[in-house]
Amino acid sequence: MNRIPIPAEAGSGVRQAPGYRWTAVRLALGTASALGISRFAYGLLLPAMRTDLHWSLAQAGALTTANSAGYLLGAALAGIAARRWRPTVTFRLGMVITALALAATAVSSAYLALLTARTAAGIGGALVFVAGGVIASRRAAAVRSPAPITIYFSGAGLGVAVSGASLPGLMAHAPHDWPMAWIGLAAFAVLATAASWTAADVDGPELQASAGRRRVRRLWRTAVAYLLFAGGYIAYVTFLSAALSQEHTPTWQISMLWTLLGISAMAAPRVWDPLIGSWPPARVLTALLALLAAASILPLVSSSKAVLAVSVLTYGATFMTVPAAVTTTIRGATRPEDWTPTLSAFTTVFAAGQTVGPWAAGAIADHTSAGATLAWTAALCASAALVAATQRPRTPALDNSTTRTTGVDQ
Repeated sequence: MNRIPIPAEAGSGVRQAPGYRWTAVRLALGTASALGISRFAYGLLLPAMRTDLHWSLAQAGALTTANSAGYLLGAALAGIAARRWRPTVTFRLGMVITALALAATAVSSAYLALLTARTAAGIGGALVFVAGGVIASRRAAAVRSPAPITIYFSGAGLGVAVSGASLPGLMAHAPHDWPMAWIGLAAFAVLATAASWTAADVDGPELQASAGRRRVRRLWRTAVAYLLFAGGYIAYVTFLSAALSQEHTPTWQISMLWTLLGISAMAAPRVWDPLIGSWPPARVLTALLALLAAASILPLVSSSKAVLAVSVLTYGATFMTVPAAVTTTIRGATRPEDWTPTLSAFTTVFAAGQTVGPWAAGAIADHTSAGATLAWTAALCASAALVAATQRPRTPALDNSTTRTTGVDQ
């Protein structure tokens, strides 16, 4: 049985430290802003923006591609920034950039200006994603629990739930007011930045002096599965509202489904923490990806309220747990000093998949129907599950004098 390595400086008494879960929740406002609001809420504003600005589905998907391209650039910069400025500073910088980019999205309806703003939001989101993931990994090592990691990534659900409860109704009554919706999202991002500011302040000397190396080759199957997942999952959250609108689904139902998606994402740690703590990472990742594929295909099987609810609940409970499972895999298979560069490399892989996925899915849908985007998600997630199932367990070569292990299977 393989085990997750824990640095010796993570003392045995830290697990009982009061408030570590609350600190993790405040740190999770990073993914709520950078992912749930900045990236996923666009799927709710897309129908109104597309109608008002006369876009094709490919043009609409290109904005998500621009966001992902910025994410790709931000991922490449995140490792450098974390080494030079520490993960805490990198996280805070990403939060500020994200808030400013959301506000900038409301300034102009010019396509180039919107592409630029969405690119900037992607850069900020990647900085938050990588730096926050490293901070959460350090906390998970300190408390000897996957909870800080799963809580951190589940924060995206809060952003999805907030946008789902507010945006569809607003866009139904005033579709031309989509710039004001972006202003509201920017205000949320500002509040999230303030609330998470001190939660990110956990850097120790070992984080500042980290000079590790990227360890991707030993986890190449996980990297391929992550690439396929990234190219597929984003189409669901980008085009679900468009697909439902094409089927003349009532606005209140779209709002309810989107809110359920966010709530189930927030509840995901309760479901997956025990399994991440006891199953091998490859098994966890395979199960998550298989469930995502099944959830994506359900709306194409039936448009009934019950089937759609099962789809979004299942999708919400799994899609942001995939990055958590990958981060846990990295933490268990590499040395602590390698976490930042390796997570940065995997985020680059993730961003590459997101860059191509929405545009390709949108282009296919333009020649078929919006429902093709859901089939795209199902096909890529199913392929990713097959690849993940072949990943072999890996453990880092560590000096016993500087590490200890926990009972978490790898």
